[in-house]
Amino acid sequence: MQKEYIKLMRRCIKLAKKNEGRVSPNPLVGAVIFDDNFKIISEGAHEYYGGNHAERNAILNAQGDLKGKSIIVNLEPCSHYGKTPPCADLIIEKGLKRVIVGMVDPNPLVSGKGIKKLENAGIEVISGVLEDECRELNKIFIKNQTKKLPYITIKTAVTLDGKIASKTGNSKWITDEYSRSIVQKLRNKYDAVLTSSSTVIKDNPSLTCRMKNGRNPIRIILDTNLSTDKNSKVYENNGAEIIIVTGEQTDDNKIKKHTHNAKFIKCPLKNGHIDLIRAAELLFKEGIMSILIETGGMLNNSFIQEKIPDNLIQFIAPKILADKEGLGFAQGCSRNEISQCNNLIFTSTKKLKKDIIICGEFLY
Repeated sequence: MQKEYIKLMRRCIKLAKKNEGRVSPNPLVGAVIFDDNFKIISEGAHEYYGGNHAERNAILNAQGDLKGKSIIVNLEPCSHYGKTPPCADLIIEKGLKRVIVGMVDPNPLVSGKGIKKLENAGIEVISGVLEDECRELNKIFIKNQTKKLPYITIKTAVTLDGKIASKTGNSKWITDEYSRSIVQKLRNKYDAVLTSSSTVIKDNPSLTCRMKNGRNPIRIILDTNLSTDKNSKVYENNGAEIIIVTGEQTDDNKIKKHTHNAKFIKCPLKNGHIDLIRAAELLFKEGIMSILIETGGMLNNSFIQEKIPDNLIQFIAPKILADKEGLGFAQGCSRNEISQCNNLIFTSTKKLKKDIIICGEFLY
């Protein structure tokens, strides 16, 4: 593999990442057009849902004849009509001679068809450049397409001894201001933030995105019996959609009296609580492609035991609470053996200003 392809693919990934939080339910894509000397002629990205795809933007941004030039893109060019015409057709029309692809599109409407169309037109296609990095970039899209479920991440902030709060529920602040600013970026990236009725009652969070030019995520509250106060901060109308998942037995009159600016989803119960697997399925049908869970240890644990979350993002502060009654980020099970642990694989670790952030994928 030519090192130039790797360098250009990393440029595609960087271009794509700039639009996190704006393209859902579409994938993140960047494209670069270059000549035989690997000089960049133009570049583009998929900037927002419904807008031009990356390849089309790169072509539109180019000046002059593109015949005989090459294009590199982190995801296979589409071959079907959606909100925009097929990118593969445009590449053929413009006379590009070579297409370098990071990964095959998991969307069954495309999946290999774009590459085949290009090859049938006599265009050289090179696939699999930095494939692992390209798959990591679009892990949300891959989960959506292959499982028909939202990609779900649990976000926690803990002390060195794994506590998210004291026994009284106090948690402000475990991490420093810089770490909390990263949380705002996460909220901007995910379609929705989910919490529980008990967290709303105890902490009264807003769950808004407070970064500059950020986008407020959809707010999802699991509230089995509609026990939350309709005047809670999380229900304030600031332009973001609010979804309340309640039990299927909840009285319609009670729903009408609760809050008028929310969408209600009735969900079956399991052991007296919201059936989390069914809730995930229903939320996906509502167009929720990714969810950031910000809640307490009991609900975190319930999600984990149902094998629902894909990812864990944990901020670890250099503090020790040393309180045996302090609240853990996942609790509620009674286990006697280490072999009973839920396992993850670390995907990244990073030292921040004062804290550490670790990311891991759940192994089920």
